[in-house]
Amino acid sequence: MNKQKIFWIIFILLAIVCGIFAFDFYSQNKWINFALFTMITIGCIILAQTSALSYIQKTEKLLLAIQKKDFSLFPKTEENSLVDNAVKLYYQSKEEHLSLSSYKLLYEEILNQLEIGLMILSEKNNQWEVFYVNPIFLEILQIPKYNSWDLYEAKTSEFYKIIEQTNYENSQEFFDISINENLKQSFSLRTKKVQNVKNRFCIISLESVQKIIEQKEKLAWNNLMKVISHELLNTLTPVNSLIQNLEYIANQEIVEKEDQEEMKESLMIINSKSKQLLNFVDDYRQVAELPKPVFKTISLTNIVESALNFLKPEFDKNQIKIINSLENQVIFADQKMIERCLINLYLNAIYAVADNYSERIIKTEIKTFNKRILLSVEDNGIGISNEIKDKIFLPFFTTRISGSGIGLTLSKSIIEAHKGYLNYKPLEKGSRFEIWFVEQ
Repeated sequence: MNKQKIFWIIFILLAIVCGIFAFDFYSQNKWINFALFTMITIGCIILAQTSALSYIQKTEKLLLAIQKKDFSLFPKTEENSLVDNAVKLYYQSKEEHLSLSSYKLLYEEILNQLEIGLMILSEKNNQWEVFYVNPIFLEILQIPKYNSWDLYEAKTSEFYKIIEQTNYENSQEFFDISINENLKQSFSLRTKKVQNVKNRFCIISLESVQKIIEQKEKLAWNNLMKVISHELLNTLTPVNSLIQNLEYIANQEIVEKEDQEEMKESLMIINSKSKQLLNFVDDYRQVAELPKPVFKTISLTNIVESALNFLKPEFDKNQIKIINSLENQVIFADQKMIERCLINLYLNAIYAVADNYSERIIKTEIKTFNKRILLSVEDNGIGISNEIKDKIFLPFFTTRISGSGIGLTLSKSIIEAHKGYLNYKPLEKGSRFEIWFVEQ
């Protein structure tokens, strides 16, 4: 028991004792004694109350500081359970506040470093306010920072109306707007609703389509340069070494028989490497100089059957079961180019199922979906690992020893030249490549 509590109990006991004496003197009509003990009783009660109130006031001060998030105080414990608990709660709240401030600072710094525009709106009393906006967002729209969402209506009315039309729900779309009366620019916009019992947020991400394209083009160019540099170095380095060796032998006054054999062997290697380099250049030319399609109205089913007949010996050799589900669809396309694209997909599928010890299956399907024609080639082979699935359409990228690495690149270019697109989808077992055409 602490000293303050002992003193408080003593004051209360004194007040009780003095009160009893005062009552006794009052009953005996001893007014002077009665007045004296009455004053002592009142004094003890006041002292006890003052002692209790001092702790209550200190506790209230700490609780008010916690409520107002004023953590400039440095209170100390006073051997009073009420005050001590308030002090512990104060320092606990202070620690949590500092942690939250640190996390907020860290998260804002991370969001400020993003290369896409980000704005977070929060709803209060049925009114939207700007909870957070990063510098890239303001830079894209070329507007100042406001805390009130309604102020953005005057600065960028087109963007404001688009967000209003989403009703602050989940959405994803592309739109064109004019910024500062300049030419219209294309943007990718996503909105995401986040809600709990108390709060509702709308996360808006904004990115320039032109910037996305430039980044993709730069990445593709860098990857292509790496592949070309690697191929050239692998070919020219040994050739250069062999030429230096031939030059050394040729400068000798007498060329012995062993040296002649070495020269023949070196020339054969140089010839082989030269052909390898020529094949590489020819593959690059096929990708870089894709001829323009000669469009005609053709049967997609006939193209599939033609490609399957061409590869029938390979299917039979590898004991592959062919399953077809072909709707009779007509497209406006170059027959030879589409057939070449299909043959590339079938060759990849043959390679994928080659190591299957169970039944080997390649399935082809033609169907319509949302006013598009879908041609898919599916196999139950080894599939494509997550590590390389983003690289399969890169020029000259291959996991096959004898592969050129242009099959999928060329196929993708052919389909894009027909205003369609080629997609890869992983399956639980195997792979699926989808070709989408615009329905005629």
